[in-house]
Amino acid sequence: MTFDLRTLIQTGLAMSLTKGRTAPRSYSLQVVGHDQPPVALGARTIAIGAHHTCDLVIVDPQVSRKHAEVAITPDGIRVKDLGSTNGTWFQGTRIGEEVVLPGSTIRFGDTSVRISAIDAPSLPPSERDHFGKMAGQSVAMRELFAVLEMASPTDATVLVEGESGTGKELAAQAIHDASGRAAQPFVVVDCSSISEQLIDSHLFGHVKGAFTGADRERKGAFVEASGGTLFLDELGELPLAVQARLLRALEAQTVQPVGADKPIKVDTRVVAATHRDLQRMVAAKEFRFDLFYRLAVVHVALPALRDRLEDLPHLVATFYARKGIEPGPIDGDNLDKLRRYAWPGNVRELRNALERAWALSGANNKFRGLRLWLDTSAVAPQSSEVIDTSLPFKDAKERWNDQFEKRYVSMVWSANSNNVTHAADHAGLSRRHFRELLYKHGLVERPATGDDAE
Repeated sequence: MTFDLRTLIQTGLAMSLTKGRTAPRSYSLQVVGHDQPPVALGARTIAIGAHHTCDLVIVDPQVSRKHAEVAITPDGIRVKDLGSTNGTWFQGTRIGEEVVLPGSTIRFGDTSVRISAIDAPSLPPSERDHFGKMAGQSVAMRELFAVLEMASPTDATVLVEGESGTGKELAAQAIHDASGRAAQPFVVVDCSSISEQLIDSHLFGHVKGAFTGADRERKGAFVEASGGTLFLDELGELPLAVQARLLRALEAQTVQPVGADKPIKVDTRVVAATHRDLQRMVAAKEFRFDLFYRLAVVHVALPALRDRLEDLPHLVATFYARKGIEPGPIDGDNLDKLRRYAWPGNVRELRNALERAWALSGANNKFRGLRLWLDTSAVAPQSSEVIDTSLPFKDAKERWNDQFEKRYVSMVWSANSNNVTHAADHAGLSRRHFRELLYKHGLVERPATGDDAE
């Protein structure tokens, strides 16, 4: 099966790029053990039964003409029996109505149907080493750029996840600048800095006299950004009640100011960002499933700096180039220190360290390379990985081992000037094994030919 990403985005089928890899964001219903094509599950309710008018037709004498329906709800995927003769079954129990998650198998009569996530198309990494003000030569960043280059010219909503300091607002600004809305407003709303009582006014506006202190009319962010892009930062902090009103605004492209009698039409693209794990919040019923589904038409996660340490020389060079400064060779002991640091503040912290280095070098100081002028007194090796105790012991240990493995391989490879032979010798591994670790963790792109000969 072939995919055209632009078509998928414009028709509302979602895709995700998390940790530099594509992941499923939309769903399908597949009859188990049969060759009939799967049926896509989107915003519309899907009817299942033996009658030819059903969306998913099942040829089974035990299946009723209109047997059941499946739909996406705020809590998950709802499966509802429509009074069938032989019942709808989930995990060995006959159900009337049940909310399930992707990966579940439901039995209708004697036929099983699996609800699966649709894998998004895999894009080759971009040939560019930047997108807007974001920079990086690593495979993870170039894969991210490839998705954003394709998605930005569309009006698809984009959900950006990432730790503090990874550049979520830079990503949102770059998406706006690369779109047909670039000449129109780019409006930023920090959802974490507004009280619950005022968030409706900030987003949707209010009329004069709508509440105490409303001494004049306010347009609201959706109206101010109409024709352009609204960036909702720290979206995970929105209360559930506001999430419902935000969903209505996204679906209808209308907003109703507080105290107004009728809604206002808007034309606003939304890019949302959060440092929180929205999928876990959905599972905990702290974030609406339908809003997550609506926002994550394009879903990207910005990698932490510690996961792309091979980008450090490029980031340093880019930072100073934008200042019109020639830093000289980027190597030496101080670069090694940068590679050993965990960077809990990510690219923002690196930028501050480089700004400090410039300030302390003096206006008339001639740069002679990183080893001479970069002050690393505030940069000490440390680990910012946190053990995830919400996972079973085996899974938590595997995740920790993966983090160690990726950081070790990345650091050894960088310390040996990206020379596989020298890095493998240092690590006490064969060249083939070390190269496979580079491929596994996305530090190097696997050749399309699959030719890994020594």
